[in-house]
Amino acid sequence: MPVIEIGTKPVHVNDEGFLTEYDEWDEDVARVLAEQIGIEMTDAHWKVIRFLREDFRAQGETPTTRRVNTVGGIPVKEQFDLFPKKPGRKMSYIAGLPKPHGCV
Repeated sequence: MPVIEIGTKPVHVNDEGFLTEYDEWDEDVARVLAEQIGIEMTDAHWKVIRFLREDFRAQGETPTTRRVNTVGGIPVKEQFDLFPKKPGRKMSYIAGLPKPHGCV
C-alpha cells in the first residue's frame, strides 16, 4: 500500500485514498481529509465520525448509512445533509475506515 503524508504524518492508503491502518488516524488527519473533499467539520460531523470509529472497532467492518441510522441514531437525511451526495463513502473516508460494503 502506498504511504502518503497528511499534515506531517505518514499514513498508508489504498488506491482510492482510503486509510488502511486504523491506528494511523487521528482527528488532525480527519480534518485534513474532510477539507480535501470540501467538508467543514462541526460537532454534528464529529458525532458521526466517532460513531463510525467506535462501531468499526466493535464490529470489524465499516457501518453502512442504514446502520448509522438504526444503531447510531443519525437519520439518513441528516447524513446526506452533513456529507452530501455519497455520505457512506465520505463518512468512512474522513473516519479513516474502508468503504462500507456495497458502497461504490
